[in-house]
Amino acid sequence: MTNQSCTNLDEEIFSEVLAEDFFQSDEEFISALGSAYTSLYGYMDGRMLSVQEVASDAVVVPTRGQDWDDGGHWRRLHQHLYTADDPEAGNAWSFCYSGINACNRLLFQFEQSGNADAAGFISELKVLRAMYYYWLLDVFGNVPIVERFDVPADFAPATTPRAEVYTFIETEVLDNIDALTKSVDGSVYARVHYYVAQALLAKLYLNAEVYTGTPQWDKALDAINEIVNSGIYDLEDNYFDNFKTENSASRENIFVIPYDQVFAGGFNIVARTLHYGSQATFNLTFQPWNGFCTVQEFYNSFDSLTDRRADMFIVGPQFAADGVTRVDDSGAEADDFDGTPLTFTPSINELGPNARRQAGARIGKYEFALGATNNLSNDFPVYRYGDILLMKAEVLWRQNPGSTEALDLVNEIRARAGAPEFATLDADLLLAERGREMAFETHRRTDLIRFGKYNDAWWEKDASDPTKNIFPIPRGQIDANKNLTQNPGY
Repeated sequence: MTNQSCTNLDEEIFSEVLAEDFFQSDEEFISALGSAYTSLYGYMDGRMLSVQEVASDAVVVPTRGQDWDDGGHWRRLHQHLYTADDPEAGNAWSFCYSGINACNRLLFQFEQSGNADAAGFISELKVLRAMYYYWLLDVFGNVPIVERFDVPADFAPATTPRAEVYTFIETEVLDNIDALTKSVDGSVYARVHYYVAQALLAKLYLNAEVYTGTPQWDKALDAINEIVNSGIYDLEDNYFDNFKTENSASRENIFVIPYDQVFAGGFNIVARTLHYGSQATFNLTFQPWNGFCTVQEFYNSFDSLTDRRADMFIVGPQFAADGVTRVDDSGAEADDFDGTPLTFTPSINELGPNARRQAGARIGKYEFALGATNNLSNDFPVYRYGDILLMKAEVLWRQNPGSTEALDLVNEIRARAGAPEFATLDADLLLAERGREMAFETHRRTDLIRFGKYNDAWWEKDASDPTKNIFPIPRGQIDANKNLTQNPGY
């Protein structure tokens, strides 16, 4: 799926393609669907990655001198001091509404086609649109609901309360889920199908108490069991097979964003996390930006001796691709006790403005292929079976803290990682295990809020106000649309 734009506004038009002329076959519908899915490529390009991970206790972007200062907004994001003028929330807002606009445009065209075969594709688009709205619900809470593409020029939708956005999403999915295929093969890879819709419902219901004040554990369990009982999905034997460059065959993939370094860029964690000198380690075609790294306490939550998932962190002395030559950091600070040989340390001396260049364990969960560009070709798992099993364990535990099935599910996840079994479960153990299994997959902020930990103090962050559980409506949106209502606390 590709997306193209034209900058020649004076081109001569030789023909018109009308909706009633074009949408005559499944192939034509699928071709048109592409733009709704290509909008997803911004997901890991600092959009959802930033608001869901950097605002958590797992990821931090220290200010290293002049690098990554950016007006201090990365520090504010980590410390929950973000404002309506900061860019990361604005990027997430624009990302989601760009996807919604693409869905609305295609829905308008499909409905105008008059082709009865459009019905299944219309349902697919409505569930995909509901997914974009789910991210808005989670991040901003109160947002406008726009279902039409043919709006007047002065269209200015009002803010819809969070509970009503929740109901809209639930209704859209339930009204369309039965029209989606249960056949999961290459033709629907990276597209919305029945089990993707169930995963979306499971996420919605898992966090229903946060969104509406009323828990929905039974509904969450029903959606989860639709996936588990299908027999389609299973845990990969090797945890890291889910995140390698060629990971499309993973048995855990329920819904992915199919990134490609040439045709579908945007997955640039390799650029965001690695040190400038890491170019030599992976023979990269570019010099990384030395930004994102891991909070030491989160790094320490992994048992490096028994938990194979700890290998997702890049720490210690760094070597060139030959595995022998040490990478040199000629710009290392004079007081860096590791000197100029590049050595990643889990400890970070400060959040800023003078964090050391080599400070912080780097994020190596996703394979960095030798010779990679700043855009990875790894498919990003939006919904993964390992997450579904942990969600089921959590729901069962919340319904019955003594559930042996919940304990068994968590231990199944730990066994795959080589970690010892838990004897019992409690809230802290569940949250910590979700952190280890789902690290850097954009779930951490949502999990912390659900477990009541998002406002706790952590490294370089004081306790924050619960109003920070949702982000502000971006200032630019408020200025452009006076019908929007700013979230409390901003």
